[in-house]
Amino acid sequence: MNKPKVVLAYSGGLDTSVILKWLINKGFDVITYTANVGQEDDFKAIEEKAIKCGAIKAYVLDLQKEFVTDYIFPAFKAAAIYEDRYLLGTSIARPLIIKHHIRIAQQEGAEYIAHGATGKGNDQVRFELGAYALDPTIKIISPWKNPDFLNEFQGRPDMLAYAEKHGIEIKKHAGKAYSEDDNLLHISHESGILEDPGVPCPQSVYSKTLCPQEAVDKTTKIALTFKQGIPVEVENLEDHTVVSDPLDLFVYLNKLGSENGIGRLDMVENRFVGIKSRGVYETPGGTILHAAHIDLMGLCVDREVYRLNQQFGIKIADLIYNGFWFSPEMEVLMSAVDTCQKNVNGRVVLELYKGNAYPVARSSDTTPYDANIASMDVHGGFNQMDSAGFIKINAVRLMADYKMKHRKND
Repeated sequence: MNKPKVVLAYSGGLDTSVILKWLINKGFDVITYTANVGQEDDFKAIEEKAIKCGAIKAYVLDLQKEFVTDYIFPAFKAAAIYEDRYLLGTSIARPLIIKHHIRIAQQEGAEYIAHGATGKGNDQVRFELGAYALDPTIKIISPWKNPDFLNEFQGRPDMLAYAEKHGIEIKKHAGKAYSEDDNLLHISHESGILEDPGVPCPQSVYSKTLCPQEAVDKTTKIALTFKQGIPVEVENLEDHTVVSDPLDLFVYLNKLGSENGIGRLDMVENRFVGIKSRGVYETPGGTILHAAHIDLMGLCVDREVYRLNQQFGIKIADLIYNGFWFSPEMEVLMSAVDTCQKNVNGRVVLELYKGNAYPVARSSDTTPYDANIASMDVHGGFNQMDSAGFIKINAVRLMADYKMKHRKND
């Protein structure tokens, strides 16, 4: 009798290695799937460990370029920021990961997928909503919501004992007193020693960025070129390095941001499941990209269109954070963003210095900006006398409000 197949999202760590063996012991043929989205891992070792732990096949996919072109750049084009601060580093990677998770399951004829996301976090929602959107027939095994699994594993000691019993190799190190999620866009740090929001994050936690105070005491000047809201080239105006390949461009922005201490964020956010959590994030290249893009929008986009794009960005950020990348409303909103961004073409010059990415100049051939109209020194193009009537018309309701309030007080 053929065993049922399950494709397990696999990191090679303690949790997913235990889940792999647990699924085998439950009667499944397990295929592992590891997505390389830019995290610092030994992917060959992960593949070998999966097979050694009993997987019948192990997939390791390099998704970095697709991550940049199809997920990071569109989200930044939409100016999507969650709760005014978070650049969605973890959230944006999840739809890409689940897309290939489902593809592998379909390719392998597996009716199940499995993941190791906890029942308290956002990732379980993102993975499972994405899975159902892409394949409504898929069956999902989420061990951290499974009573049998929870009864068997009360905590880390139980998992270590299970690993030892079944010959699962676990790296002998003290481990970090907090949880991390690493990818090309950012690294997040949360839980453990960071759970008290009143205690400053230790400098030792940060790994992708220099401390701004310790960054080089010299300005790095760069120029970013955009086409319809998407970055197409970065030039270092100090050493004349030019990069245009999307993946290389973003990696280079990460390098510049890291060296200049750019992209740190410490915040308390609202998870979709209703829990508040503290997250410490490092998003060096993304912070530079966002600063440049928003600056160019100010030059190129009509006032009311700009405000629409802001509203779309807020909604899109919520959709990404909550796991609705593959939703009909996301499709509609991103189509609207494409229209809003059609004139966001041009070049932004930024100065990078000790934690800051500061736009200092911008230019575009598709801008409604007219220096003659805007000038305080040039007469013409704008009849200043018209402003008197404009102000009076806009003051009508304010004067009416004044009269109403004073009638009540008489």
